[in-house]
Amino acid sequence: MSEFLSGDSNILVTTSVVEVGIDVSNATVMMIEGADRFGLASLYQFRGRVGRGEHQSYCLLLTDSNSGPANERLKAIESAQNGFDLAERDLELRGPGDFIGVRQSGLPDLAMASLTDSELVLKTREAAKQIINIDPNLKKYPLLISRLSEFRNRIHLE
Repeated sequence: MSEFLSGDSNILVTTSVVEVGIDVSNATVMMIEGADRFGLASLYQFRGRVGRGEHQSYCLLLTDSNSGPANERLKAIESAQNGFDLAERDLELRGPGDFIGVRQSGLPDLAMASLTDSELVLKTREAAKQIINIDPNLKKYPLLISRLSEFRNRIHLE
């Protein structure tokens, strides 16, 4: 790695560890083989590893897949301007999935489907902010406290 950072070497071959913050500001080309096998968030992080310097940069996403869903996902990376847009597109393409990974538990699909309604999500976020600003301990909302407690008992988020 030191040879690359010093400029003695012009090529760096790495595993996905490059995603977590190797900063080579003069990197101009990234080629990702099997791009269809990575998540959109990872691809977005990979893409962010090039183009930090003054020179034109390129991120090449290579795949052997001809499937429509794989191509849609890769097009999402190509057009994403920020992580929020990409997360929204990923939700549209893949759906919310199983809440805790098993079909028999978690929230019903109908409840999860509302997560794809971005207007509803924004309104809900604003309503939650208002409630927290008015009553941070939720003392005026005993039913909400009860539901949150049930939720915490059923699902362990860590």
